[in-house]
Amino acid sequence: MPSTNIVSILEDIGRLLEIKGENAFKVRAYANAAHALTENLDELERIAAEGRLREIRGIGEAIAAKITEYLGTGKIEYYEELKRELPESLLELTKVPNLGPKKIKVLFEALGITNVGELEYACRENRLVNLDGFGEKTQEKILKGIEFMKQHKGEHLFADVYAQALGIRDTLREKVPGSSVEICGSVRRRKEVIRDMDILAAGTDRDALSLVFTTLAGIEEIYLTGETKTSVRLISGVDADLRIVEPHEFPFALMYFTGSKEHNVRLRGIARKLNMKLNEYGLFQGDAPVPADSEAEVYERLGLQYVPPELREDMGEIEAAEARTVPVLVREKDVQGVFHVHTNFSDGSDPVEKMAGAARKLGFKYIGISDHSKSAYYAGGLKPDDVRRQWDLIDSLNEKWPDFHIFKGIESDILPDGSLDYDEDVLKGFDFVIASVHSNFRLARDEQMARIITAIGNPYMTMLGHPTGRLLLSREGYDIDMRAIIDEAARHNKVIELNASPYRLDIDWRYLPYARSKGVRISINPDAHSAAGLAEVFYGVCVARKGWQEKKDVLNTRGVEEITQILKERRRP
Repeated sequence: MPSTNIVSILEDIGRLLEIKGENAFKVRAYANAAHALTENLDELERIAAEGRLREIRGIGEAIAAKITEYLGTGKIEYYEELKRELPESLLELTKVPNLGPKKIKVLFEALGITNVGELEYACRENRLVNLDGFGEKTQEKILKGIEFMKQHKGEHLFADVYAQALGIRDTLREKVPGSSVEICGSVRRRKEVIRDMDILAAGTDRDALSLVFTTLAGIEEIYLTGETKTSVRLISGVDADLRIVEPHEFPFALMYFTGSKEHNVRLRGIARKLNMKLNEYGLFQGDAPVPADSEAEVYERLGLQYVPPELREDMGEIEAAEARTVPVLVREKDVQGVFHVHTNFSDGSDPVEKMAGAARKLGFKYIGISDHSKSAYYAGGLKPDDVRRQWDLIDSLNEKWPDFHIFKGIESDILPDGSLDYDEDVLKGFDFVIASVHSNFRLARDEQMARIITAIGNPYMTMLGHPTGRLLLSREGYDIDMRAIIDEAARHNKVIELNASPYRLDIDWRYLPYARSKGVRISINPDAHSAAGLAEVFYGVCVARKGWQEKKDVLNTRGVEEITQILKERRRP
């Protein structure tokens, strides 16, 4: 049974006790114990077997007994008793903004409210107004919090949070000169969906750092202010924490608060094998601190190659660091040009010339125009005559700009039978063809697979567009076997798109190491519908890095001449 479960159980016990009205000391004991265990999870069963649980700081006799009980039986009877006494669904209420444990207790005892649905109904029926500690304004705030939960569900797109995090980081650096400030957590690791924001700072003026943070524009609510941690909610709905440490602690805290939890557990295990201890405060040999001026030095002290933040997910990076085979990840400046670009020939907002001009200004050497094909009537899909008109325009622009090249492409619908959306005489005139599913999303798995595999086998198909069709936080991808799709792409020497739209980020980064192992190149495509959308290549690069991609693994890191040859190779029988 996963020992990690004990952490969440202890946290739940603390929350339920707080709702029940137990003394603060007892509540804090469970919260502290949960935190202490996160640093010892990889050794927990051994420590328990040796009877040394109480040696872990924050673990007393009673909680040690409960941990032992869980490790032996898979449950804690005390926790089960609490859930019989207080409905487990009350824990859901702790996530509602503007609603603390004391108020949850009142709601449960006075109105029998046990979940968010019941709470919303009570607010709509104006039942909280006359309760002790509530009132009309409190009811309005709670209802607003529920609406926010329903809208955002506590998750946010990376692009949205990243932009805000950059602004906060830069403001803190500017307003408190001499301070070290960095983004941490899942934002630094470039996760596609973000739950909250972590900012780490170190400097001599802690008060100034906290003051600047709490007076930022765009703050909706201040949850907590303290010497080492300040927590706020932004108007955007993102919860943000500022953690402040001593300058000498900064490299260690940066590593710790970047995570992931699983990566940190592995690092602490390596430290113990070296008779050292690693935590957010430092690296220690006994009681003596082992100094380090950067994360890279911390890794070296552990005998490891530096691991870029994007890879810190305990998915093989530790083994690579031990063997010193961590890849040199692709960089944004490595991208020479972009494909999957829409213009006002279909559903884009800007003409071909403007899109190409914007790409030139961004430093790209080429652009691949790929408007929608004729079946995409809802997006102004191009009829064969429209295609030929666009080709003529592209030819004239290529004559105008000898230092820049526009490739003729199309985003062709993959029809239900797997065929592409033009006759052969049209398809053979394109430099490249992106084949994408835009309809019949809910076909049975075998039908959807057959459809896509047939398209991959088409000699005029160059790359598979947004391969799962997912929309982050909105729509799950098609029911397909992505590894089998990658295998098929390898067999036919086809490219798989990494759609850089922050709403897609599709292909999922978790499949990219497998694609790399099969020799399948990806193309980081912005799916731009305007000139401004070309810059979204950045988000695709973030995902590519997270998926272990090197420059050589990415199609559009090649120059014009090489790209021209590669495209020809991938389009012919």
